[in-house]
Amino acid sequence: MLETILELDQTIFFWINNDWHNPFLDWLMPYWRNKYTWIPFYIFLLIFALWKYRIRGLFFILALGATVAISDPLSSELVKKNVQRVRPCNDTTINESVLLLVRCGGGYSFTSSHATNHFAVAVFLLLTLGRAFRKIKWPLLFWAASIAIGQVYVGVHYPLDIIAGGLMGSAVGWLVARLFNRYLGLEKTASSIA
Repeated sequence: MLETILELDQTIFFWINNDWHNPFLDWLMPYWRNKYTWIPFYIFLLIFALWKYRIRGLFFILALGATVAISDPLSSELVKKNVQRVRPCNDTTINESVLLLVRCGGGYSFTSSHATNHFAVAVFLLLTLGRAFRKIKWPLLFWAASIAIGQVYVGVHYPLDIIAGGLMGSAVGWLVARLFNRYLGLEKTASSIA
């Protein structure tokens, strides 16, 4: 059963990594999945939260930071170091067929920390800011999913890595957002959180 799942995982990997390739995505995906590309978005988010929500915005920023502080080590330290799955670009049985668009890296593959962190952030944002700004929900999910799929496209993760990372990150984002909304939510008055 596990062998069948891993074979299907590899088949889907090559479908995305080889068959989807085109000049536009070859140019876009290395930037799109790069965490530094999104620094302006994060800065805008911080400024917006402080401007719009004042003290509640500060708690929001701290909760968002806690979301990543939980999701990143959960993926990169706990899961990756225990599962120890080799990245497709480092797998000597297939790496000659991998179309690698970025540096491969020496870390393990399962789970994708990119997928974990971006889904954690997206789910946290859609369950907090998305309550007031409903139109951001689908764009946030598309953002996280496209970055995760980008990891497969550039050759550094298998599909199961991003699926598991996305699910784990979503769970973290949901949990932190639930606690935040219950005790410190953006719609609460300043007196109720003092």
